Amino acid sequence: MKDVMTSIKRTPYQSITAFMVLFLTLFLSLIIFVSLGFLNGILGYMETRPQVTVYFQTKTPENDIFKIRDELANSDKVFSIKYISQKEAYDIYRDLNKDNPLLLEMVTSDILPSSLEIYAKKPIFLPEIAEFLKKQGGVDEVQFQKDIVDKLLSLTGILRKGGLIFFFYLLFMSVIVLTTTTLFKIALKKDEIELLRLIGANNSYIRRPYLKEGVFLGTAASIMSFLIVLGTFMYAQPFMSSYLSGINKLSLSLPYFEFQVWPLNPIFFAIMFLFTFTFAIIVTVSSSLLATNKYLKV
Repeated sequence: MKDVMTSIKRTPYQSITAFMVLFLTLFLSLIIFVSLGFLNGILGYMETRPQVTVYFQTKTPENDIFKIRDELANSDKVFSIKYISQKEAYDIYRDLNKDNPLLLEMVTSDILPSSLEIYAKKPIFLPEIAEFLKKQGGVDEVQFQKDIVDKLLSLTGILRKGGLIFFFYLLFMSVIVLTTTTLFKIALKKDEIELLRLIGANNSYIRRPYLKEGVFLGTAASIMSFLIVLGTFMYAQPFMSSYLSGINKLSLSLPYFEFQVWPLNPIFFAIMFLFTFTFAIIVTVSSSLLATNKYLKV
């Protein structure tokens, strides 16, 4: 650590430049990561809700409803279907209005419609399912939040592609700036390095100070960017709780892992920091290796 601090003091402006580039890269990358996590969590939440709800006319026979249900269930587009009878609909209505006796007196199970709550395997199947239901006999209304689903899918796709492009741009620019900064530091120590090589120092020994300095700067930048984002979350938590009211849980599913993004929890923050720290180490080590390899091969 003493060697690292000495090196930073000898080239303060270059070290500050490297730190600020790292901090900006990590901070923006973390914002992208968190945004994608929440958007995918909301999309996953939408996929667990009744995505299409079809209400039938009160005189529609149950056999006709079951026929439509079975036809949808046998398709490759539906994950599950829940049938709600008139009696079940009345029970739900009674629970929702148990504090208002006047509303309960005005409604009986005979006037409430039976319905099907349909969960699609993928959001892209929703328009086809909704169109199919509208063409069926005995259907009174089909509720399908097409605009919300379409906008969410579009926003998630744009952010995912744009975030990936921006992420690689930040990665490229960071490596270029940090490599250049390290090369400048090497140039200032050219005589010292030549002396080390003359007395038998190997390449690993010469690289070590630059790798240690890079890891130190990367760790400091990752901690600072993480703390700022964490503080922002803590400050904005009341607003987020109000905005996400009614949503008990948001989870992000990865190929071999699933973690909860809302409510805020230590595991989510730990993953945020691990992402930031890992990215910082990859950038700094890569830059240091590129710079030292370029010099040592000369």
